[in-house]
Amino acid sequence: MSAAVMSETHPMTISIRSIVKSYGRYPALNGVSLEVQPGELLALLGPSGSGKTTLLRTIAGLEFPESGQVLFDGQDVTFAGASDRRVGFVFQQYALFKHMTVAKNVAFGLEVRKRQDRPAKADIAKRVDELLRLVELGEMGRRFPAQLSGGQRQRVALARALALDPSVLLLDEPFGALDAAVRKSLRRELRRIHDATGVTTIFVTHDQEEALELADRVAILNLGRIEQVGDPLEVSEHPASAFVAGFVGDGARFEGQVQGGVFRSGELAAPAPGAPDGAAQAFVRPYQFALAQGSDGFEVKVDRIVGHGPILRLEATAAGGRRLDAAFPREAGGELSGRPSIRLQVRSAHVFPV
Repeated sequence: MSAAVMSETHPMTISIRSIVKSYGRYPALNGVSLEVQPGELLALLGPSGSGKTTLLRTIAGLEFPESGQVLFDGQDVTFAGASDRRVGFVFQQYALFKHMTVAKNVAFGLEVRKRQDRPAKADIAKRVDELLRLVELGEMGRRFPAQLSGGQRQRVALARALALDPSVLLLDEPFGALDAAVRKSLRRELRRIHDATGVTTIFVTHDQEEALELADRVAILNLGRIEQVGDPLEVSEHPASAFVAGFVGDGARFEGQVQGGVFRSGELAAPAPGAPDGAAQAFVRPYQFALAQGSDGFEVKVDRIVGHGPILRLEATAAGGRRLDAAFPREAGGELSGRPSIRLQVRSAHVFPV
């Protein structure tokens, strides 16, 4: 990787401190605090209306909070404009200039700088060439956006954001307008480009698979608050709240009672070490079910068995019409095949008091 492609600024630390932002009576951000490490790729994950895009725009300087602080490397930029923050922003809809070539789109931010800050034409051309090669569009500089696929246009938008050597790269649902196959391909590309540039990057998504596959850490938002921040394994395997357990990963939700470290819901029993006695809800992932022996466990009606490589996925209906999925090694097929019902037990669960 040539030095010219690398960011001229060192990776930036971003500190978000008790940010409050409302739209009329609607609280979009309610005391949000977050620390983004230098060179980190962080995902803001949450449902629509959770506040993730508002937080991204506040970091960018496109929105200003009622209270709280935004700091870049310890410097307060809370009310600084976007141009003063050296932020690169990539939108879902590309926002490319249709009348300009790919190369001109990438060069635009450099060419419109004030004369004293504008690089020489040869340096701009070199920068554009390096960035187009970085995003694997090296032969397409003379084409126009209409001649590119959606995935290619999004890579042009990414190159244009990187052209200015941003201190921070922000992406708002960058793959939302693309089909599933292209989304998967661009995830890998974004990770590769991030690793090559080292720029601190934050991206917004509502797609948990995207966040867990791509990010170093994930911040999960709900109703204007951060529910949990952690690496992909932590948020999926050790959810900090019932919301996170239900939002991240597949699983069935059961309501019941905890007594003496055991959660019970009808015939279903699950270990709940450390959970207080009383009303609770349990979230059980497909791999947390096991086939029960004899009369142990609880009965489910077998609706469908689907093979996924070495895994068999059981789609079943429990008492009361509750649907659930369970996952087993393919070797268990003999015990599942041809049976209208089976008995399951729960090896472990995520249990939260109500």
